Amino acid sequence: MEWLSAAADDRAQCRQIWADDPRMPCLLTTGRLFDVVSVDQRLGLEMFDRLLRSGLPFGPSVVDRKAQRVGFFLGSNSRETFTHFLAGETPSQPMYRYLDHGSAVVVPGPIPLSADRYQWLRAPTRRPEANPLRPVALATVLAASAELLARIDRFDEQYPTPYAAVAALLEETTTDAG
Repeated sequence: MEWLSAAADDRAQCRQIWADDPRMPCLLTTGRLFDVVSVDQRLGLEMFDRLLRSGLPFGPSVVDRKAQRVGFFLGSNSRETFTHFLAGETPSQPMYRYLDHGSAVVVPGPIPLSADRYQWLRAPTRRPEANPLRPVALATVLAASAELLARIDRFDEQYPTPYAAVAALLEETTTDAG
């Protein structure tokens, strides 16, 4: 957490807060040591799962349970690469917030409990090394996850119950057979 506390406006105070209570969240400035892409929790959890399962490179990730947001940490000055590759993936941009210079993010303490508002999905273990693939992977997974969830939502609207889906399948089968 040494590198993470270095992003605080008052580094010594942040370290002291975490020494006194390792669960205590802290407000950190973005843009100096890292940027953060923040998305809706449902989308963020889908992205996190997809990044994890695919083995794509990504850094620390945090969830704010009350605000229902997930934040993905990128190296500082990654905005241009991220937005360039996101634009190449989809003509309709999914909703996200890019936090860099002039912004801040609340992060959990080093040892949050499962009931805490702020939790690490993937805790930082050391200062992340610059990885040019990280913003590319995050942009790609953001677009793919947003499209997947949109398709799921359309399916749920079309077939609000499991019986509706089965009935539609049976109707389609009998129509094709006839």
